Amino acid sequence: MQKNNLLKFRDYFKKHEGTLNNVAVPDLWLSAPLQDDDFIYTADKQVLIDPHAYFKRLIEDIYLNNAPSSVQSLSKQRGENSEGNWIQDAIIYSSQVRTSSAWDHDRSGWLEDQNLHGIKETGTFLKMLGLLPYLKSLGVDALYLLPIMTFSKSHKKGDLGSPYSVQDFFTLDEALQDDLTKEAFSVDDEFRLLIEAAHALEMRVLIDIIPRTNAIDSHFIKDHPEWFYWVKTDALSDYASPYIEGIPKTTGPSEYYMKQVYKDKKTFTHINRFDVNPKAKDPALWEEIKDSDNLLETIENTYGLTVAPAFSDHINDIQPPWSDVTFFRLYFDHPDIAKPYIKEDTPPYILFDTIKSNLYPGKEPNTTLWETIADVIPYYQKTFGIDGARIDMGHALPKPLLDKIINKARNIDPDFAFIAEELDNKNAKNAKENGYNLFIGNGFYAQPRVFDGTAKDFFYKAHTLDLPLFAAPETHDTPRIASREGGVTLSKTLLALNMVMPNSALFINSGLEVLETQPMNLGLDATEKDKKHLSLNDPYYGKLALFDKYQIHYTNALRYTMRGIMKALLPIRKKLSNARFNPKQITTIQTDNPFFVGITYILKGKLVFVFGNLNPFYPEQEHLNISTLRNNKRTHGSLLFSTHESPRPFTQLIDENTLDIHLGPGEVKIIEL
Repeated sequence: MQKNNLLKFRDYFKKHEGTLNNVAVPDLWLSAPLQDDDFIYTADKQVLIDPHAYFKRLIEDIYLNNAPSSVQSLSKQRGENSEGNWIQDAIIYSSQVRTSSAWDHDRSGWLEDQNLHGIKETGTFLKMLGLLPYLKSLGVDALYLLPIMTFSKSHKKGDLGSPYSVQDFFTLDEALQDDLTKEAFSVDDEFRLLIEAAHALEMRVLIDIIPRTNAIDSHFIKDHPEWFYWVKTDALSDYASPYIEGIPKTTGPSEYYMKQVYKDKKTFTHINRFDVNPKAKDPALWEEIKDSDNLLETIENTYGLTVAPAFSDHINDIQPPWSDVTFFRLYFDHPDIAKPYIKEDTPPYILFDTIKSNLYPGKEPNTTLWETIADVIPYYQKTFGIDGARIDMGHALPKPLLDKIINKARNIDPDFAFIAEELDNKNAKNAKENGYNLFIGNGFYAQPRVFDGTAKDFFYKAHTLDLPLFAAPETHDTPRIASREGGVTLSKTLLALNMVMPNSALFINSGLEVLETQPMNLGLDATEKDKKHLSLNDPYYGKLALFDKYQIHYTNALRYTMRGIMKALLPIRKKLSNARFNPKQITTIQTDNPFFVGITYILKGKLVFVFGNLNPFYPEQEHLNISTLRNNKRTHGSLLFSTHESPRPFTQLIDENTLDIHLGPGEVKIIEL
């Protein structure tokens, strides 16, 4: 029983209470609900706690009474089934555990692997337990975790390496285990505890799975070298995807362009770098070396081969090869489009078509690998009780494999939710047909672009899409919205609009809620300049959380600003819950003003107007004719919300059919009429 598991942790903390004091955490973490005289509040917005006493109280006061009774998803425990569509109206908090719950607990000025208290300062599953009540106060009901599995330290980027270079799908990253409890509990125990605690707060947990790629030094190499592409080590110095003259930069690998790729000599220079896997090349030698402690290094030294680095699936992409990861070999034969150009015995190779096996499948699927990939989510369902998953690069998987992944998970839990890593809004219908409940979309690109009408266009078209998408101006791969032109003002504007945006789930990238400016990665819509948003004397200047030790600036002077907006809008979001997903109840107000957003929700006997000024620097004013929206002539109204003023009666009607709307710089107003 899971309640007994919570009790085990509670009893452990009770036993060790008083053994460790004056451990610093941000005051924001304790802003709900354990705020009393037991804690020492410092002048620099931190709190000094006894962590054992703190976690004991958390379990007793918050989690224990609502503890789940089994290792199952929240839907399985409740007997619910919306076919995963619960995610569509969720408030999702995206967390990289090692970053979201990292803190300089001894106030030394830097994150240490072991500080003067004898504990690590990077984030852990246990410390995330302490953040859940704070996240719940924001209205968060879904916790989405970036990869939590064992990842490679070979060819690592930054201080720590990327969690996306997964070595083993079925083991958790040991670094996410907390020093407070490791003598008595495993990292699995602590992850299970986090999920139990989240479920006790009616918060679901999703994980990120990466079925298309694996670490260069994957743990699967020993038993399955044939699952990978192999390149000659002496060809690594200039290894890269071939640049094809006459094809534009970052072009998708359509059949038309792939024929051009295979006619280029540089393509065959690239293909000739590859070789068969080491076991096939010399089976006897393989038996001698396969149990080596550092297998990949041994292969490199004895065979002159190594696992081939991955690269973008777009032709002439400016990105360099991804040195820490490789692609799985999903088919044993070459794509049909390549066969007229290559010899039958050509060794397996990575190219734009073999990457995009959804477009160019082979005829001989690597069935053992497929079964392994499809078993990943069921393992986390049965072992930990997760509620959903995002499939990284799912768009590059062959349809039969994607179907297998989704069907296996939903056979265990029909209400399991799937998020598509689909960034093109035009592909919403395809994502829905593939079984996804939600997709990322292009909000991270469109929403910051308020000056050319792109942002307005995004908000106006959302309700026409076949599948709900992220309401989000940033993700872990993009610049922070608080660092864009418009800064804090634009951040507040977009958060308010996203809280009540049609056909969407609100997506909060960890740190957005405290107006963090430093990106976690430069993967999308970013430049090297985005690494330099912090002051030069900040210890995290130039650091990227996806690769480095990093602490979110939770003591930011404006740390409660975004939280206040979210808390004020939660009841309005709830009121509009059904209407936001019904196109018949949604009307957009058309004006020539690129900064003016006007969305009307038509409720029974009421009209709710969402007005936003996307201009963060200047006010805007509109006179709006609403005669076609009204079925009566009553003029009573209320200002339910504004980013600039308090709720009040609304009286700004020029006449019974015309609204006089004045919006300050970046202001959002919600009016009920």
